[in-house]
Amino acid sequence: MKHLSSYKKWGKILLLFAAAFFVGTMGAKAVEHFTGEAVQTAADGNWGLSFQEDGQPPAANATADELKQFDAFYKSGTEDKVIYLTFDCGYENGNTAPILDALKKHKVPAAFFVVGNFLSENPDLIRRMNDEGHIVGNHTYTHPDMSKISTKEAFSEELGKVETLYKDITGEEMTKYYRPPQGKYSEGNLQMAKDMGYKTFFWSLAYVDWYQDDQPTKEEAFDKLLNRIHPGAIVLLHSTSSTNAEILDELLTKWEEMGYTFQSLDKLPKAD
Repeated sequence: MKHLSSYKKWGKILLLFAAAFFVGTMGAKAVEHFTGEAVQTAADGNWGLSFQEDGQPPAANATADELKQFDAFYKSGTEDKVIYLTFDCGYENGNTAPILDALKKHKVPAAFFVVGNFLSENPDLIRRMNDEGHIVGNHTYTHPDMSKISTKEAFSEELGKVETLYKDITGEEMTKYYRPPQGKYSEGNLQMAKDMGYKTFFWSLAYVDWYQDDQPTKEEAFDKLLNRIHPGAIVLLHSTSSTNAEILDELLTKWEEMGYTFQSLDKLPKAD
């Protein structure tokens, strides 16, 4: 019986190691932004959320206080019904303009985190974002796993190339707001971002909207984005999503009817 108990014990341990290996190796390939029911953690820092009660902020695998030392944020601590709306822009497929139209209609400020190819291929959209009062943030030049970048030189190159492109297009310095691709990070490169003068922004609400050939339905989108919205939410959406482009006008209206207002990331309280 002792041998059987020992085998069971080691079997459980091996299963845990196997599960951890699967999450670490497959998570980034299968799911860019984890928004499931349990907090996921990994040695390289995979951003994860756990929604435990509708209408309330989720738990994350790093606290606001732990992130604050790196000038990093994932939500505001306010109890007011305020939303900080952000978009990740990996490429352009015709959905960014209608998203901008909806934001303009509702007079909602947003932050667009862009990669190098989006900047170089869409200068008119970048100028429009800038002219309409949105923040254009840094999502790195090539969208790599930044947690694997260990040198300041390589880290600076990823962010610096985006800064240069933005200035070439707008004639202005880029706002130093950074979002790690895929939510992958390490404390080391959060510190590197801070040393470069950047604030890092994760998120407290997102949903699976980035598979171009498997877009969520309107009902699926509203189920996540209405039920899980919460005071001080930093919301992540993807500008590539046709669903987001189709529903954003109605979504903003519904959030407004729930009593929410919208603020720019640069209004995020510094104390959070």
